[in-house]
Amino acid sequence: MNRLIPGLFLASCWLLLLLHGSFVLFLLLIIPVIAIAGHEYFKMAFPEKDSSHVFLKILVLFPALGACLFSSQGLAGGLFLSLLLLTFYILYSYHRIDDSLLFFGRAFFGVTYVGFLGAYLLLLHQLPEGSRWLLVLTAITAGSDSGAYYCGRRFGKHKLCPLVSPNKTIEGALGGLVAGVAGALLMAALLKVQVSIFFLVPAAVLLTGVGIIGDLTESMIKRATGTKDSGTILRGHGGVLDRIDSLLFAAPVLYYLLVWVQHVSVMCP
Repeated sequence: MNRLIPGLFLASCWLLLLLHGSFVLFLLLIIPVIAIAGHEYFKMAFPEKDSSHVFLKILVLFPALGACLFSSQGLAGGLFLSLLLLTFYILYSYHRIDDSLLFFGRAFFGVTYVGFLGAYLLLLHQLPEGSRWLLVLTAITAGSDSGAYYCGRRFGKHKLCPLVSPNKTIEGALGGLVAGVAGALLMAALLKVQVSIFFLVPAAVLLTGVGIIGDLTESMIKRATGTKDSGTILRGHGGVLDRIDSLLFAAPVLYYLLVWVQHVSVMCP
């Protein structure tokens, strides 16, 4: 019940937001989500208390703000601005940083991982039927997570990536793949998304696989930093980063798939 009730509440809020909320309301939710996920990442990457962490958490927001103001061009510009300011900070604080290259790598990875990838949620929302596609993507990642969990517990025998995440199995991943595709088909049918099944099924397979990579990426971070959960803000569900790790990798892939489909439809009406 500690997982079920908060999970249903979060799912209901997300559904209402994407079906009936405006882009401004969506923006007012996503920016804090990225900020909290960035806070969780930097808390794991730099467990020692340091005033620079506030500065790093601000840098995480620049790609999303750029995407909001200037779409995909702003996304690249926001990332470059984060890189530039981070470089200036390291040069200014060079005498206080024990390993400047390690600091730079961990910090810029956090900006890219959370800020840059998270900004694609905003770009997706701005596409035609973007809010519906976000729900389809959510159904894929949520279905994959659930399918992998239950199939892994029931049938799991062969480890998927034991050095990164010992509990994940190949059988679980296959169960997640089936559940992810089923979630995509069900959500697309319920929302009446205008899409061919010949696009949706391969896309769902790809997005499920990429989502698993996103999940393993956070597992790698937690294993390297000795962390069990990224945070405790979501009762029974860990931190925000624990909930969006699959979305962070899958959202850019879906964005470029949809952009490509739109481009092909214009070139070949």
